[in-house]
Amino acid sequence: MFPLGTVLLPHMVLPLHVFEPRYRALMQQVMVDGREFGVVLIRRGHEVGGGEQRYDVGTIAHVVEAEELDDGRWLVITLGTGRVQVERWLPDAPYPLAEVRTLPDARATAPALALRDTLLPRLRRVLAMQLELGRDGVSPTVELSDDPAVACWQVVVVAPVTPLDAQQLLAIDDHEERMRVLGELLADLEESFGWQLRGQT
Repeated sequence: MFPLGTVLLPHMVLPLHVFEPRYRALMQQVMVDGREFGVVLIRRGHEVGGGEQRYDVGTIAHVVEAEELDDGRWLVITLGTGRVQVERWLPDAPYPLAEVRTLPDARATAPALALRDTLLPRLRRVLAMQLELGRDGVSPTVELSDDPAVACWQVVVVAPVTPLDAQQLLAIDDHEERMRVLGELLADLEESFGWQLRGQT
């Protein structure tokens, strides 16, 4: 397991610079054992040194590319796949370990797809406002996958929400409920960004 200060979502690309000794050891093992590990958000504490508190719903990271540097650091590109629920944390030996169960990948129902299509224009407005505010972000012209379930995750991945909000969305089992909550978050962002933009004029 790899606790981080960011949330990895299914179908999200996450680059990592692995420098801490315990995670260098993790990478050595991962590259032998199937190129997968779990990523969870840190609830409290720090990424470096251990002792942090962690959320119990995370995502499987599949290693797409990995390069070990001469000094032992790793440059890694991962892709989020399925969600996992931590059943029990084990002693770090030397890196975090846990017993997990895979959470089912819900089917994208017609109501979920309708909600996704309804919130897509708002998502594009929020992404455009974010760029107008001079912040890094995804282009509002982002195209979604033809796969309905993948597209339902993509709108979550590109939405400029906080890690805590992303964790809330990750923990929701149902696409329809996830789209509903995302819609509420986007409405709040649109209002907040609107106030900020008006303050610039």
